[in-house]
Amino acid sequence: MNKIAILILALVSVLSAKGEVSAKKKAVEPIEADSLTLLIQTGDSLMQQYNTFEALRYYQQAFAMKDTLESRTKLADCYYQRGNYRQTADLLKLVPEDSLSHEAFRQLALSYQKQNETDAYIYWSGQLLERFPMDGEIVAGRTLAFTRVNQPEKGIVCGMKYCLRDTTNILVNRALADAWFMNRDFKAASKLYERLLQQGDSTFNTLYSAGMCYAQIDSLNQAYNCLLPAFQLTQMQHANCAYRLGVVSVDLHSYEEGLAYLNHALKLMQPDTTVMKAITLSQGEGYYLTKQYDKAVEAWKLHLTYNPSSIATYYNIASAYYYLLSDVPQAKSYLEQFLQAARREQNPNAKLTEMINKADELLYTINALKTRRQGR
Repeated sequence: MNKIAILILALVSVLSAKGEVSAKKKAVEPIEADSLTLLIQTGDSLMQQYNTFEALRYYQQAFAMKDTLESRTKLADCYYQRGNYRQTADLLKLVPEDSLSHEAFRQLALSYQKQNETDAYIYWSGQLLERFPMDGEIVAGRTLAFTRVNQPEKGIVCGMKYCLRDTTNILVNRALADAWFMNRDFKAASKLYERLLQQGDSTFNTLYSAGMCYAQIDSLNQAYNCLLPAFQLTQMQHANCAYRLGVVSVDLHSYEEGLAYLNHALKLMQPDTTVMKAITLSQGEGYYLTKQYDKAVEAWKLHLTYNPSSIATYYNIASAYYYLLSDVPQAKSYLEQFLQAARREQNPNAKLTEMINKADELLYTINALKTRRQGR
């Protein structure tokens, strides 16, 4: 075979090899595309069954295979439905805003709201409203967010802009009323609370806030008519509402009714005895172990106000006063209180008996020292 023939055969071989490679590439590409589509479709099917646990695995594989708008937003949606708001935000904040659907945009903004990242929520909710200005839930949330960061005037602007087109959205009206209230414009707030009540909004928060607002502008009858049903909605267990209702009733000259509400408020505000027993006892032990003996004594004294039958506490206070704080008169007082309580026990155990004996000896020593000093 001559050289020309050999070159021709070599060229044919190379072209054939390139053709095979190209054919393989063409064969592989649709398979990958089919696999991506299949993964997403499987995830979608599982999401329709509310099986987010299994769907997540397929969406993660699809996103790992190819980062597309579809695979990213599907994965973000799955994370959102599962309450993983950090992952949702991290995925969606990198998508160009003009590529985000309304639902994806909402998930991005609400993910920050649900994580209490107010500044980020304010920013992204603002971006969303630039494109979807009539999303009432986001308007209400943004208005309240401004109120929470002590910028109610910005919340008012946000809410009022929406109300130029719609004054019937209860969520927006609630948020705007609260913003006016926090801005101390009680007349403007009262008008919105009145609108809410006319719309049938009889929730506790609306009634209670309306009542406080009416009290601020001396519309006492209206305040009473809001605070009373608000208090009843709590089964008469809301201390601040009871207090406000008591004050308004007294101002309306319903003195007996007002005093009854004020006394009830006082009872509701008192701490739970069982809880306070445990807290004060633990505080005393903690202060004692960290050598803060004066604070330990104060905590034990407070414990006695909730648990006056705690015999050992009298002994602990007396010992701390005598041995650690060098306050003999206080030590004597609490030793006497300890012995008085301990001797009422009909069947003292060995530990209590030992404490009684030590208290007797210490009290004898204190009295002897006092007699000796007086003899001088």
